[in-house]
Amino acid sequence: MLAALSTKAASRVATASSSRAFGSLGSKFALSDAAEYEPKLTKYAGTYTVTLIPGDGVGTEMANSVKSVFAAAQAPVEFDQYNVTGETGKTDPTLLKAAVDSLKRNRVGLKGILYTPVSMYGVPSLNVSMRKDLDIYASVSLVRKVPGFHPPHTPVHKGNVDFVIIRENTEGEYAGLEHQSYPGVVESLKVVTRAKSERIARFAFDFAVRNGRKKVTCVHKANIMKLGDGLFLNTCKAVAKEYEAKGIQFQDMIVDNTAMQLVAKPQQFDVMVMGNLYGNIASNIGAALVGGPGIVPGANIGRDYAIFEPGCRHVGKDIEGRNVANPSALLLSSVLLLRHLHLDEHADRISHAVYKALQDGVRTPDMGGTASTTDFTAAVIKNL
Repeated sequence: MLAALSTKAASRVATASSSRAFGSLGSKFALSDAAEYEPKLTKYAGTYTVTLIPGDGVGTEMANSVKSVFAAAQAPVEFDQYNVTGETGKTDPTLLKAAVDSLKRNRVGLKGILYTPVSMYGVPSLNVSMRKDLDIYASVSLVRKVPGFHPPHTPVHKGNVDFVIIRENTEGEYAGLEHQSYPGVVESLKVVTRAKSERIARFAFDFAVRNGRKKVTCVHKANIMKLGDGLFLNTCKAVAKEYEAKGIQFQDMIVDNTAMQLVAKPQQFDVMVMGNLYGNIASNIGAALVGGPGIVPGANIGRDYAIFEPGCRHVGKDIEGRNVANPSALLLSSVLLLRHLHLDEHADRISHAVYKALQDGVRTPDMGGTASTTDFTAAVIKNL
């Protein structure tokens, strides 16, 4: 389905694998000759227009950090901001439509996490709705330990932790197909299709090839859900055979064993591909291994649109407005956005500045430090 890498692209893969800017932050999501991974972008007079949705909780504080750093780095990006909340679909549908229209127009966005009420019937997750409506099917979370930093209260692994979680965004348990067939009896449908399983499998293998990675692990529960997860697993196996010549190894692992292995031996993982719910759980485990949700960047990639957001989706309502939130996850997600826009020089500068601040000990309370959001942002700008 996807053409082979061109010579030019292959040379970029070799460069990325030998000198990635802090592991996967040098990641490329697009194959140069695969149009479906290269959306057309809105650009005027050398400046890209990007939709910005700060999100709920600490989203506004983190978005302000990104805007300050982008201004200091003179990144040629103009933000089209919409202050959507998790309940905007119910309280202000006009604002929600304007935000989605902006995403459709600009084709790329930077987004915080929108709060989803747990107990309110009829209020869907806007995070899920956006991904489904725009068919942003591939969620990518980049998990890597900061050199020299050992997360408090978590196992300290001697080896490096550096793996990527790729999850299917648009079906599975998050299909949203639930109904009460009888009072006290609820049926929730898990939808798995061959077409979408193959699409996410190819994305995972292409990502591995593009970024100099060596192994793809399919995570499933096919021993129990033999039809649904069996279809996903068998589709991944079929796709894997096409990439053997490119040197990509393949293995599969049952999801409960995966949870244990992530904690016990995370170094064995490279690229992981799985369904929606499993990916949500795995990304949280991964975040705990490397220091929490505040330092895990992420992206959501589709054929026509791309939204960049923290890879471990926490709102942070409990620390909202206290100036203690860690903006690293959104800053590093913005680095991935810059690479998507082919602004690699700006991406390198900001990535280096963020990690230098962390390695210099400028850390927010979630990482055992005392720096405020403002302090951390100032340190990043200084390191530019």
